[in-house]
Amino acid sequence: MESQPPVTSAPTVTPPAFFARRGIHYGWVVAAVTFLTMLVTAGAVGAPGVLIGPLEREFGWATADISSGFAIRLVLFGLMGPFAAAFMNRFGLRPVATVALGLIGLGVFGSFFMTRVWHLMLLWGVVVGFGTGLTAMVLGATVATRWFAQRRGLVLGLLTASTATGQLVFLPLLAHLTETLGWRSALSLILAMLLVAALAVLILLRDRPSDIGLLPYGASEPPTNPARPTTLKAMLASPLLALRDASKSATFWVLFGTFFICGASTNGLVQTHFVSLCGDYGMAAVTAAGMLALIGVFDFIGTVGSGWLSDRVDSRWLLFWYYGLRGLSLLYLPFSDFSFYGLSIFAVFYGLDWVATVPPTVKLAADRFGDRASLVFGWIFAGHQLGAASAAYGAGFSRTFYQTYLPAFFVAGILCLIASLAIVAVRERRDRAPVTARG
Repeated sequence: MESQPPVTSAPTVTPPAFFARRGIHYGWVVAAVTFLTMLVTAGAVGAPGVLIGPLEREFGWATADISSGFAIRLVLFGLMGPFAAAFMNRFGLRPVATVALGLIGLGVFGSFFMTRVWHLMLLWGVVVGFGTGLTAMVLGATVATRWFAQRRGLVLGLLTASTATGQLVFLPLLAHLTETLGWRSALSLILAMLLVAALAVLILLRDRPSDIGLLPYGASEPPTNPARPTTLKAMLASPLLALRDASKSATFWVLFGTFFICGASTNGLVQTHFVSLCGDYGMAAVTAAGMLALIGVFDFIGTVGSGWLSDRVDSRWLLFWYYGLRGLSLLYLPFSDFSFYGLSIFAVFYGLDWVATVPPTVKLAADRFGDRASLVFGWIFAGHQLGAASAAYGAGFSRTFYQTYLPAFFVAGILCLIASLAIVAVRERRDRAPVTARG
């Protein structure tokens, strides 16, 4: 009897092999998944912008109390940044991103059952704060640095734009769902988006090009990967050591201070309170959220352009113009009469530099702090979120006790003008040798 040949199963085609056959460098796939993850995460971060009014009406909570819970989220969002970089170095991108999305989902799901202010502070302050902090801006900076030797500024601009765009573009839809079906329906949409992002991360995200036998996009030789911390103590200590060494540099404090003002004048103030501010002047929440979406559209254009410019123009002067124009926009806002035309002018000029500050700030940090730049930028970003938390609480305090948001917007505008002048103090060349990793 003639023997039959053994039955063999078809070889499994992995995602890297699938895209390699089509001539697509896998770095672009990783960048696309990162874009989606940061977009969805940012949508969760921006959701409080449409929740303040409904929570006030349903539970009778004061604006200052609600703002306190959201301020905790912003503080943790920033303070986790340096440690998120350490976790990514130790465990890899995919595990950290998956845990982050899971924590955000847990906090959002728990919100369906909250009845007291401390529930809001625990769920949106602590749980969502830790989850969003595990990704933050550090995820985009890490992906751009690891996977791209060329087009790095452009990729960083795209990933940065995804954060601000996600915070703003989803708001009209969330506001519409909140007004028609209730705020819990808006949170259901966020949960669905988090699930889609988590599946994309699990299937497609990879840690480093070398893991799949590739070089970074545009590289001619393999990069030198820093040694991963071998113990938990070393992993947790690495951000603190980076902070200790960077704090000796005046450049660090200028970048930290200006990024503090950046956070105070963007997501802490406008993202959190703009819808309520417009409501005080008789504008419907959906219309106000539409203005935020318009800001998000122009932010996408401005931030991608900023990434392109940061590869070609002195970053200090880019930041000078960004902070200056933002400050003038915020000072103009109270005089816009909150008409559709006046707010449209504000949305264009303010939106173009919503987070256009990030690519040149990352570039300055990389130039000054060498192979510890991701850890140092994590601390600089912590300054951004401390500023955001201060503005989130301060604006809520202003509205509760002075019955108006306008003092907070005037203060933010003046601070931006100060940041515009302060950034010029950063020296053009390195003011010290780059901080190198310790053995």
